[in-house]
Amino acid sequence: MKLNVKAALLSAFVLPGLGQVVRGERLKGGLLIALANIFLLAALVLVLKGMGPVLLEAKLAGGADPNAVSRKLAAGAPAARVLLACFGALWCFSVVDALVDRRKGDGPGV
Repeated sequence: MKLNVKAALLSAFVLPGLGQVVRGERLKGGLLIALANIFLLAALVLVLKGMGPVLLEAKLAGGADPNAVSRKLAAGAPAARVLLACFGALWCFSVVDALVDRRKGDGPGV
């Protein structure tokens, strides 16, 4: 398997940026890994922050309709959607960047 294909598969199925690290682009790979983690963590924090009031309201009401909770969370998390979209774009960039063969001497990999 060629190194660029292996790198693209690693970036696609394991971790965005891992393919760049395997290809020897450690700085770019580390930056992509860090950005992916930041996007996911920030989205998680925003969703969890929005869940507090919704769950408190459900507890005070003696229970909640799961559909109502879902609607309130979806309405209150547009920033999390933007962060997840950025994560998706970063993931796609990572895969395509790892797949593009910029070196002429890149033969069959291990």
